[in-house]
Amino acid sequence: MEHPKKHQLKTVAIGLLLLFSACGSGKYAATNKIYKGQAKSYAEIIKSMPPVDQQVTSAPADQQEWVGSVNFGIRKPNFVVLHHTAQTSSDLTIKVFTRKKEGVSSHYLIGRDGKIFQLVNDYLRANHAGVSKWGNETDLNSSSIGIEIDNNGAEPFSDVQIDALVKVLTDLKKRYNIPVANFIGHADIAPGRKNDPKNFPWKKLADKGFGLWYDAVLKMPPADFDAMAALRIIGYDIKNPRAAIEAFKIHFVQNDISQELKPADKLILFNLYKKYM
Repeated sequence: MEHPKKHQLKTVAIGLLLLFSACGSGKYAATNKIYKGQAKSYAEIIKSMPPVDQQVTSAPADQQEWVGSVNFGIRKPNFVVLHHTAQTSSDLTIKVFTRKKEGVSSHYLIGRDGKIFQLVNDYLRANHAGVSKWGNETDLNSSSIGIEIDNNGAEPFSDVQIDALVKVLTDLKKRYNIPVANFIGHADIAPGRKNDPKNFPWKKLADKGFGLWYDAVLKMPPADFDAMAALRIIGYDIKNPRAAIEAFKIHFVQNDISQELKPADKLILFNLYKKYM
């Protein structure tokens, strides 16, 4: 039986080979060629023994030795962060994501027609989250898969688009064993800075096992219920309390995204807080 790590690395190698073989022609041939070059440069960095520029600079060279351990792996994403593009077409988003000057990207893009674009290998770090925080995670780019959904932020998400998204999420959840609670939105991890995806059907996703949602029947929280502590336990950065409340309501309330917790909002928060504990 083949060793799991050896099988994993072989799978990655085959995947990269197939990707590179598809780079030579088509609409995105030019940017695929650049991707291939960058991937090759990272491969050279990883293969270097000893690693380049990783020596302890304050210690003498004769007191350092490289010994390659056989026990290592590659990046394993633990979160999925959903975004809306705030653009009017997939082509416009791809144009931005394949230009150096913006410096932004995501792993996947779901078109309005349900077409699925993959832009960055799952094992690599895409620049989609920016300055962000969720629980104790302060670099979501390094621990997550970013998915952009082609939507201008004011229109409904189409059924065909959500169906395609569910297909992607199903594979990602199974492939990387991503916990149910770790399917979140850009607004969740960047309160006050981002508000996407807006008016998103989170309950529909939660019903399929992607993210949590509150129960149909809600109980009153106790008199001493600490709403801000509950937001923090769920994962929100409460450094700016009003922004944290707004981010929570963008995800779970939607019909009112004001920066105050009303009695009905506290019922929802209390119910979710117990699920995250």
